[in-house]
Amino acid sequence: MNLENSIKDVISKKLEDGSIEKLIEEQLEKGVKNALDHMFGSYGDVTKIIETQIKSVMIPYLEKYDYSEYLIKLDNVLVDVLKGTSFENKNMLENFKELMLPEDRKVIKASELFEIWSKYVAKNVETHGLEVNYDDGEPTYEYVEITLDVNYDDKRSWSSFQYATLALECEHDDKMNFALRISHYDRDKENQWDISYDSVKDIGSMRHLNSFEILLMRLSQARTKLIMDIDSESDEITPEKEPEASYS
Repeated sequence: MNLENSIKDVISKKLEDGSIEKLIEEQLEKGVKNALDHMFGSYGDVTKIIETQIKSVMIPYLEKYDYSEYLIKLDNVLVDVLKGTSFENKNMLENFKELMLPEDRKVIKASELFEIWSKYVAKNVETHGLEVNYDDGEPTYEYVEITLDVNYDDKRSWSSFQYATLALECEHDDKMNFALRISHYDRDKENQWDISYDSVKDIGSMRHLNSFEILLMRLSQARTKLIMDIDSESDEITPEKEPEASYS
């Protein structure tokens, strides 16, 4: 009984001097802290709620934000980087810079796209194997034939979309050829088609992009509408490259 009385006396004194209350308070504080750590952790319930609310506010804001000021700054940074980099990386950064520029065209006609491509062909077409003309005094390479053709997919009766492939082909040089998928939604204006084109498979492939590919990608990213004013066209293009004169 003396031991029991001693225990009671100790507990009584600890209650009176507040020691037990302090211990309870410390443990309660630890329990609350642990609970909050769990709730606010990576997979906690409160974290999920906060994340959902932040997304609902930030994503619409970021989508509408005008990044033009930052594109100017980015351009300046890339210019500095380009001064001290290798040719391959320089080409990749140049293409990246072009892709970052916003495309302000809301619509583009198929005939306009064909004209842009024909100028690209004239500048870049392979001239090996072409005959040289001397009719006008100055030697020029013979014409190369180019065509635009749209191949329409069979439309399913239950679908609201019509799909097609727009093919740009150069008979002499198949490296000039391009094919892009286009689609038309029934509720869109007549002859307005969406462009789908993306030739970048990884960051390294950006160094191999040409100017016309970059244009197609920018039109696709900007959701520029393609006005189908033509779905078949052909022309003959004179290469810009000048052959060396030979009057043998």
